Amino acid sequence: MLVFGGGDNLAPQHMSRLPVPHLVIAADSGVDRARAHGVRIDLAVGDFDSVTAAGLLDAEREGTRIVRHPTAKAETDLELALIEAMATGPERILVVAIDGGRPDHLLANVALLADRRFAGVTIDAFLDGGELSVIHDKRALTGTVGALLSLLPYGGDAEGVYASGLHYPLGGETLSAGSPRGVSNLFAASVAEVSVTRGTLLAIRPWDRAESGALPA
Repeated sequence: MLVFGGGDNLAPQHMSRLPVPHLVIAADSGVDRARAHGVRIDLAVGDFDSVTAAGLLDAEREGTRIVRHPTAKAETDLELALIEAMATGPERILVVAIDGGRPDHLLANVALLADRRFAGVTIDAFLDGGELSVIHDKRALTGTVGALLSLLPYGGDAEGVYASGLHYPLGGETLSAGSPRGVSNLFAASVAEVSVTRGTLLAIRPWDRAESGALPA
């Protein structure tokens, strides 16, 4: 499943990384982002205060289901989109276009992706220049030998972290909140097995040294 936010468009050289989705949800101006990539939208959700009128009208004409919310609301448009996505029972959600020049939006969106409400689903995101994968339990991450992979604790300490298939393996250690210890590890094999006993990890793989086109498993 693909969820489009209202951030910057994905660079053309990374378009091949997008999987063929069975369902596409757009959050507000994510409608314009999806359409810019030639992606048909199944559901659009939000208060629609930032989408272009032409983009929303064209989406409606193409059969996109529109779910409107008031501007005065507690949730962000991306949060509403993820709630709609979870209601369909997905195994994996790939979120794109969530960073667009506003650091507050980016930090809020990363916090949202790491929320434990979504712990039962595989959550990945394309950021500007890299891929982000949320790990609440365990993940198998694919890569080429020598590709960068950073493991960062989020929302507190990440305890009992095991990581194999990396140049610097971990054997049940604690990655403390605020510590940069997990930055710039390297794939030593084509698959890295990462798990955390307690807490949440963000696995970030920059694209400049990563393999072309492969996605986290």
